[in-house]
Amino acid sequence: MDFKNDYISLAEVRDIDLTLFLQREGFEPVARKKNDTDWWYLSPLRNERTASFHVDLLRNEWYDFGMSAGGNPLDFFLRYYGVDIPGLMEKLNGNYSAGKLQLHPPERFENKVADEHKLLVVTSVRQLYSYPLKNYLHERSIPVSVADQFCKEVSYEINGRNYYGIGFQNDAGGWEIRNKLYKQSSAPKDITCMANGAGSAHVFEGFMDFLSWRTLNPYVDPRSVDTVVLNGAGLFDRALPFLDAHERVHLWLDRDVTGLAYRDYALSRNSRFVDQSGFYEPFKDLNEWLQRKGEVPRLRLRQGIHPI
Repeated sequence: MDFKNDYISLAEVRDIDLTLFLQREGFEPVARKKNDTDWWYLSPLRNERTASFHVDLLRNEWYDFGMSAGGNPLDFFLRYYGVDIPGLMEKLNGNYSAGKLQLHPPERFENKVADEHKLLVVTSVRQLYSYPLKNYLHERSIPVSVADQFCKEVSYEINGRNYYGIGFQNDAGGWEIRNKLYKQSSAPKDITCMANGAGSAHVFEGFMDFLSWRTLNPYVDPRSVDTVVLNGAGLFDRALPFLDAHERVHLWLDRDVTGLAYRDYALSRNSRFVDQSGFYEPFKDLNEWLQRKGEVPRLRLRQGIHPI
């Protein structure tokens, strides 16, 4: 569906059809698999001879295996155009107002998208119990006692097969599910707000970073701070009404293209936003810093940054 007279919103950018956008830019799929829903391209983000850029039409998501990066259309556009979020909105709105961007998946996939959301069925929820999950938390440097406060053990079924993982619930009742091998989400997808009436709020991309912050601040009463876990950077705008009600907002976003773009976007909106990502530089996120913090002095020496 094309809309020619309005401006595209940040939320709608995530719904732009990737395959139609790539076609408009001159990129055609090299191969199509799985009932015509998995398309492969020569990467539009770099030069290559063998197609390693994958688009999942059911989820309207991409993954570039040569870059080990992927995500939703917003993640792609930030890399493709090499601009920040305000610059991206300006560029896309120029095309959007001309009716050149299709916002929704083609109709032939609508039923398949609905079926895909039904594939993951949560079958039971209980306290964290399984040893493999507790061992996974140990590998991520998260104490089980911390995870127990905010997470559950979620059993789920996909296509008749049973799985389980560490579950973190969002505000709409869906679950973010992690184990050592898989990263899953159950519908509906949403952010997780923990409101306690505090004057400041902390923002995390994923619940592992949130658990890392709790691990590093064991004596901070959880009821004394407000927290938002985005469950994906692309949901940042959904958290803005909650965040704008706070005097101070601490950003603990990933130090990748998308996370840094949202950081800059937030900092440009209001002085109440404060970037905390320098704390875990040069690592991607707070949990990676927590796992590898013993390497920080050595990395800084290698980069010519000497301790005081």
